[in-house]
Formats: sequence, structure tokens, C-alpha cells
Amino acid sequence: MATKKPENMTFEATIEELDTLVEQLEHGDLALDDALKKFERGIALARSGQTKLTDAEQRVAILLNNDDESPLSNFDASSEQ
Repeated sequence: MATKKPENMTFEATIEELDTLVEQLEHGDLALDDALKKFERGIALARSGQTKLTDAEQRVAILLNNDDESPLSNFDASSEQ
């Protein structure tokens, strides 16, 4: 079965697959090559999940600060840190 690219997956599917990979890696009964492939996939999933969370946080922040009287401005991620 071909695996989806993490960026094309939903957040929930990303977390579910990441959880499965962690369980498999914790058992420690994988060959080194298999473990490395699963670890690499896990890193890609974790990064994709973090990106999705950051995007959602930005959308929520914009929506909560939405005021009909306030002027429009470009979003600056560095000011949110």
C-alpha cells in the first residue's frame, strides 16, 4: 500500500499514523533499516502536523481579532511568537 504524503493528509490521520509508528518503534523488534524508515516517516508526519497546528492557530488568532473597525494588515508570524 502506498503511503500518502504527510502534507496531503488530515491532521487527525497524521496523528493516528504517527501514534502507530511510535508504538511500533517502542516495541524494538524491527530491523534497523525498517526502524530508520519508520523514524524518518514519523519525523515527516510530526513536522506536517506541527505546520497544520500552526496554520490553525493563526486562523483562530485572525478570527478572534477580527473587528469590523480595524484596518486590514498582512499577517506577520514573527509578531505572534
